[in-house]
Amino acid sequence: MSVVIDHRPGKQTNPDPVKPRRDPAPSRLKYRLERMWLKPLYRRTLRVGLPAFLIAMVAGIWLSDEDRRAILKDGVTSVVTQIQSREEFQVHSMTIEGASPVVERAVQGMLPVDLPASSFDINLPALRIQVMQLDAVESIDLRVKPGGVLSAVVKERVPAILWRRTRGIEILDRGGHRVASVTSREVRPELPLISGDGADLVTEEALNLFDAAGPILPRVRGLVRRSERRWDLVLDHGQTIMLPAKGAVVALEAAIALDRAEDLLARDITTVDLRDPSRPVMRLGLDARNTIRDARSLPVLGPDGNPVDDKT
Repeated sequence: MSVVIDHRPGKQTNPDPVKPRRDPAPSRLKYRLERMWLKPLYRRTLRVGLPAFLIAMVAGIWLSDEDRRAILKDGVTSVVTQIQSREEFQVHSMTIEGASPVVERAVQGMLPVDLPASSFDINLPALRIQVMQLDAVESIDLRVKPGGVLSAVVKERVPAILWRRTRGIEILDRGGHRVASVTSREVRPELPLISGDGADLVTEEALNLFDAAGPILPRVRGLVRRSERRWDLVLDHGQTIMLPAKGAVVALEAAIALDRAEDLLARDITTVDLRDPSRPVMRLGLDARNTIRDARSLPVLGPDGNPVDDKT
């Protein structure tokens, strides 16, 4: 405390009042708020969460009225319609590539698109699924090209084999998928013929057998599936080569090699049984059997396979 002394006679001033110094430390509330502000979650809540909550609350209150919702829906629908109806989004024509005339007409019938139409109204995945129901179509690429053109690039199945079944003759591709039906084999005589239950499931093996039968292919009439496990190769003149369930191609190649060496299939043989490749069996024809029986002085056989009495 300082005292000011007035040297004039009879006077003395009062001392100056003491001014309290300001405490630099923050208050407890301010300290806690500053500590909370250092937390990322707290900052995100105030900067993002609180405004989002307020906006959602206001929007919810506004949309709680049914008339307002209807007005908003109509407005959005109107804007979307105006955008989708613009000329740059219109499809005016359709092109089909890679399809034969018959398949092209079928694809056109499977694409019920009324043109012109907005590209937003054309459901390409649904149309593709619909076109894939055609047996002759292996794949199709549907897309809207610039200029308002709906392009359909079709890949057809390649006919590879004929399958005779109880309900008729089917054309199959190499994978066994149906391509079309025909009334008779003469419609596609260039295609090999298979028959029997389950033959369509092993068309790849059948085609390999036809390839292996190249040297005698003009004599081949077809392949018959037996018990859904093995093949019989049917030739002209009533001859049959019975193939094993496993290793059929190798067994057929062996039979063809034997035929080229010994002229086997030119003889009076009705069946070459190769079901056991280690023990092939050949069934002779009637004339060959009668020749052997005659050499042994045995009665000849008739067409029914029974001995014929010469006296009768």
